[in-house]
Amino acid sequence: MSSIRNSRTRLMTAAATVALAALSLTACNDGTGTRDEGASADSSTTGSPSATAPAAPTSASGSSGRTSSPDDAKPATTTSKPAAHAPAPKAPASSGKAVTCEGSNTKTVAAPLNRPVNHMLLTVTNTGSNTCYLYGYPAVRFGEAQSVPPVIEDSQPQAVVTLKPGESGYASVNLSAADGSGSHGRTEKSLVVYFHGRSGNESVGAGAHPSLPAKGLYIDDSLKVTYWQQSMDDAVSW
Repeated sequence: MSSIRNSRTRLMTAAATVALAALSLTACNDGTGTRDEGASADSSTTGSPSATAPAAPTSASGSSGRTSSPDDAKPATTTSKPAAHAPAPKAPASSGKAVTCEGSNTKTVAAPLNRPVNHMLLTVTNTGSNTCYLYGYPAVRFGEAQSVPPVIEDSQPQAVVTLKPGESGYASVNLSAADGSGSHGRTEKSLVVYFHGRSGNESVGAGAHPSLPAKGLYIDDSLKVTYWQQSMDDAVSW
């Protein structure tokens, strides 16, 4: 009898042990129970995605073992050099060799001046496509005059006046004596301007016919002109 009881006792104990092991395994599988302490630490188990450990950050230095810092994640900043300024465009080149300025390739304007008194300014603008030279001084002829007035010798510039297309040259005309001492005073309503050649002794090309004020200009025998000047200031200073 005692041996039978001992056998039953062993069977019940074994069954209880199996039942406890089953409960322990169930608790580990659903992630809510106590871990099976009897399982080997080396056994590999596949956990749920929420239990997976995050991957360790990769070192920015490769095999150096240094852990990346937050600054390593910032994009690299490239400093670009400012764009170089484009060179300024050059002035259009002349279409041919330089010529002599005369009536057909220039425009001449005659304008009486308040200061100096009894003066008129001649402005000649190059309207052609070539550079032109203003040689000497303007040979002006008022009305029906048979001769041209003399030039003020001291006004001669150091170089020939050179006009690129669109540029202007200047000369002033002393119309009459400021103190009224001039003789043969008269009023003229028409003017022709002739241009000198390189030698300065002859007129070349066509003359210019600038308009005068409707009331005309008063002139006398003290009439004289300046040489052509590169600047207006030089022209009106005589």
